[in-house]
Amino acid sequence: MPAVLLILIAVVLVFGIGVLLVNRRRAGTAPPAVTAERREVPAPPPKPSPVKPSRAVPAPSTDEPVTHAEADEEISAEDLDAAFEESLADFEAEVALADIEEIEAETPAEPEDLERPKFRDRIAKARATFSGAFGGVRGRAGITAESWDELEEALLRADVGLRVTNGLLEPLRARVKSKEITDPDALLTALQGEMKARLADTDRSLRLEDRGGAGPNVWLFVGVNGVGKTTTIGKVAAQQRAEGHRVLLAAGDTFRAAAAEQLQTWAERSGAEFVRGSEGGDPSSVIFDGVQAAAARRCDLVLGDTAGRLQNKSNLMEELRKVRRVADREPGRVTEVLLVIDATTGQNGLVQAKEFGDVTEVTGVVLTKLDGSAKGGIVFAIETELGIPVKLVGLGESIGDLVAFDPDEFVDALFGE
Repeated sequence: MPAVLLILIAVVLVFGIGVLLVNRRRAGTAPPAVTAERREVPAPPPKPSPVKPSRAVPAPSTDEPVTHAEADEEISAEDLDAAFEESLADFEAEVALADIEEIEAETPAEPEDLERPKFRDRIAKARATFSGAFGGVRGRAGITAESWDELEEALLRADVGLRVTNGLLEPLRARVKSKEITDPDALLTALQGEMKARLADTDRSLRLEDRGGAGPNVWLFVGVNGVGKTTTIGKVAAQQRAEGHRVLLAAGDTFRAAAAEQLQTWAERSGAEFVRGSEGGDPSSVIFDGVQAAAARRCDLVLGDTAGRLQNKSNLMEELRKVRRVADREPGRVTEVLLVIDATTGQNGLVQAKEFGDVTEVTGVVLTKLDGSAKGGIVFAIETELGIPVKLVGLGESIGDLVAFDPDEFVDALFGE
């Protein structure tokens, strides 16, 4: 009996000791009560860089309890604040990089219809300026003083200019006087030939060099606001893309509201690359960054938009001079500087050509809105007085309506042929 009692006492003692040990171990592994004041951590800004704590928080050991002091040391409120500030700084740096934005090209859904229009179908207003005079000349039995007056008036109304008008008519007067020309039809035929001769033997091609990967060609577009410069760039981009060239558009007109957005729309429409700067920023920097981006992406051609108006004319011309100089730095090479002129402005276009030509070394003229102008004679004034070839003309709104200038077809259309 005593032996049994001793055994029972021993079992109870062992059981009691075991319960105490289990309770103590459970008390050691339980998380401590948080007495520190909880701080609100502000949410990070949209799309910040991931927060990377300086040290990982180890899992609590099952052998030793984690004290309050150790928990605060592992990840304190100060650590969270520092991590948040680092994340915010990364976000602000990312935003700062957006001063020069580069947008990669997207393939256009469908190619535009680039069917070439005929001059005869599109320059009815310019033809009407001449048709009345031609009808009056043909209606007479011979060549009279009134015939010369009508021809001179028609040429001047078409904005051919006084100097060019005299240059066209004086040789014809001499031929009439010498009896080489004796009837009105022969006179008009001779005038048609003189007008073609004035525009002959001129290189009107757009220079696009094969640079063997050395860097892109750069075509700069200059001109006053409102002449259709940005639209012209978009049409040229679409045409060059259709010919298989890789094109980048650089939005160098940082002063006109919505200029960059308009050019970006054309870039998306044509499948061209695109680079823009901040509004009111340095145009030269945008053009330079465009050339660098084009070289990195192995583009063939950079089309650079430029400002058409600053505080005054001297500021504008100085800015354009700088843009021209920067664009010609390696790896780029300026192969065209195209002056865009609205055909409806007539002789004012000649003044613009003189001013821009002196500063930017204009290589060619783009004459827009020729389909809506009765002053197509400005072509003769620009080429004869300034020696700058008209390379492209606008005959409508669509991409295919910007066409290479064909002087013979143009003159024939003026004479109704």
